Amino acid sequence: MLKFHKALFFILLAFSMNTFAQSGNIRGFAYEKETGEPAIFTNVYLKGTTLGTTTDVNGYFSISKVPAGSYTLMVTMFGYDTLATPVAVKENEIVTKKLLIKKSSIQIQTVEISAEKQEQKTDVQMSVNKITPKEIKQVPTIGGEPDIAQYLQVLPGVVFTGDQGGQLYIRGGSPIQNKVLMDGMIVYNPFHTIGLFSVFDADIIRNADVYSGGFGAQYGGRISSIMDITTRDGNKTRLAGKVSVTPFGAKTMIEGPLKKLTEENKTTSSFILSAKNSYLAQSSKLFYSYIDTAGLPFNYLDLYGKVTVNSPNGSKFSVFGFNYRDDVKYQAISDLNWRSGGIGSNFVLVPSASPILIKGNFAYSKYKISLSDSASIVDNTPKTSSIGGFNMGIDFTYFLKKNELNYGIEILGYATNFDFYNASKKRIFQNENTTELAGFFKYKIVAGRFVIDPSIRLHYYASLANFSPEPRLGMKVNVTDRFRLKGAAGIYSQNLVSGTSDRDVVSLFYGFLSGPDNLPETYTDEDGNIQDVTHKLQKANHAIVGFELDITRHLNLNVEGYIKKFTQLTNVNREKIYDDNGENSSKPDIFKKDFIIETGTAKGLDFVLKYDYKRLYLWAVYSLSKVDRWDGLRFYNPHFDRRHNVNLVGSYTFGKGLDWEIDVRWNLGSGFPFTQTQGYYPKLELQNFTGDYVNSNGNMGVIYGELNQGFLPYYHRLDANLKRKFVLTENSTLEANIGATNIYNRKNVFYVDRVTQERVNQLPFMPSVGVNLTF
Repeated sequence: MLKFHKALFFILLAFSMNTFAQSGNIRGFAYEKETGEPAIFTNVYLKGTTLGTTTDVNGYFSISKVPAGSYTLMVTMFGYDTLATPVAVKENEIVTKKLLIKKSSIQIQTVEISAEKQEQKTDVQMSVNKITPKEIKQVPTIGGEPDIAQYLQVLPGVVFTGDQGGQLYIRGGSPIQNKVLMDGMIVYNPFHTIGLFSVFDADIIRNADVYSGGFGAQYGGRISSIMDITTRDGNKTRLAGKVSVTPFGAKTMIEGPLKKLTEENKTTSSFILSAKNSYLAQSSKLFYSYIDTAGLPFNYLDLYGKVTVNSPNGSKFSVFGFNYRDDVKYQAISDLNWRSGGIGSNFVLVPSASPILIKGNFAYSKYKISLSDSASIVDNTPKTSSIGGFNMGIDFTYFLKKNELNYGIEILGYATNFDFYNASKKRIFQNENTTELAGFFKYKIVAGRFVIDPSIRLHYYASLANFSPEPRLGMKVNVTDRFRLKGAAGIYSQNLVSGTSDRDVVSLFYGFLSGPDNLPETYTDEDGNIQDVTHKLQKANHAIVGFELDITRHLNLNVEGYIKKFTQLTNVNREKIYDDNGENSSKPDIFKKDFIIETGTAKGLDFVLKYDYKRLYLWAVYSLSKVDRWDGLRFYNPHFDRRHNVNLVGSYTFGKGLDWEIDVRWNLGSGFPFTQTQGYYPKLELQNFTGDYVNSNGNMGVIYGELNQGFLPYYHRLDANLKRKFVLTENSTLEANIGATNIYNRKNVFYVDRVTQERVNQLPFMPSVGVNLTF
């Protein structure tokens, strides 16, 4: 496998060097002059020509195949002064530029040059949402601080299962099937148990790309979705920061230069540090005692730091680390805590003599969770799970006019440790070391009205001795300037398996296993045929079609229909009642194996209507979906199968100095399926029983109904907040906000205790006030 990747590298390198040797090339980086941060998604073009491009998340741009001559290089970005700089290009020459753009002191509301519009015509952009801090802040800031978790909940195809213990399910995929990357590092659990908050500080995020399906071969190891987060490097011109306080928690962020950015081409360096802490378990006793006099049991602490060094030509190297923790104590239900930490590095390299962009990363991260509750403890042993390991990768990108050639390799190694008891008190455990190796090749072609984006990923799972070739394809047709057709398809695989049981009353335990050995040798398909289990991977096929319509210059409609065919899934065996040993060798696999094979389908339609002009931002999403599973015995709908989901978001800026802002969000979702309680019986644990079983009183046993045949009531909630900014100095701003979640106090069900029949609801009406100081 390594020999193959080495050969591929040298062949493509030789080909690309020969291709680029015939023409001139202008490349470089665009930065915001005030902070030194990359100016992302910015137009860069040669005045009076059709040659141009947009910057990427690093501020990098490349204009290739430029005829020799003198030009004016233009940089335009809304809210910034247009930059014009002369540039001379010679044949076979690479010109590197560092461009600094300055915020405009005059707000021109009627002039717009949109890099997003250009990107829509040259990129497939299938099932991807590009999120910046601006979008995150336009969703009501529950608790007073914006958070990407709150924005993700309004995306098309995303189902959120609740305010407490909630997880995100993306187009029929479970959380274990969503890969989360932060600067290339794998983050195994990005959300706190109180589902309003993620582990990420919104103020350190530069950009987040969320792919809900059909993603290219540069991503792998997951069969449903990708969340790729890029963090900021830190202010390179001055010491800056932010401090905020709300009833939910407090946060501080500080950033600044270690070596300042100057007009001259010199090496610069910067740092950024962030800490946010929830004290809701304590503050809720004072502010929200009407919910629970014992307080709301959610506390967490998130720490993050990063140091970046930039060379004069734009190459850079970063080192970063994080430590996240979560602690929850539900009275009489569960005691949950998890810890997550990691350290990593990444780099962007711009070789002086070659028109290539090289990016790479190396990181180590770990995650451990423990859950104790009355339903899971056997002999005082809680559910536990841990995963830890490294991931590293390097990729190469060439720009050939509007076309792009991209290839690379990725290596992962991790260990999993899992200990779990199912509903029948049978133990499922695993200790496993896993290694994965992958290579990918991707080539984007822009030809007239067509954009074709073929790619292939070759993924080898060493511990399972399984090789998975995964071709993928994206296409777009610019039918008119306002109407575009698009489609994508691909094959996807993964090794990791979730340890969550579908019959947990509250799904809090987010455990990890690698592809398990204790699988049945055969399974029964949907047609009743016996099929051999030929591999231990989870696999899925994606097919997506859609269109984009610019109804007006500022009103856009995006429609996508999708189907995800899960051809093999691994799930915890709910039917296990025997240990898998010689004594039970004659028992059917369905009653003794730790895991079972399932198949399934997720299909749906997503509609997104977006209006963004001047001071008004509107976002309307409707998702229609259906998810089903076949477990060898029955069809069922998983607990996150929501048929209808509506999200309406509005943001309006007003006031003489545009210093007021109001944000509103309303969510409506149809009820989730659940397994009903059919009855009760006295349950005696007869194993190792020595008493009088005739006269003994057992515990109360539950007789379950058919799996997930009931449906909870509809969920809906209205959130809003009002913000006011006060400019203190040139660099200091005080912002005060007031808001509320669940304004009309909808009683959305959280869970119903099967024994006591007590109903516990999601969070009720919760007002909040907050203040933050940016300096």
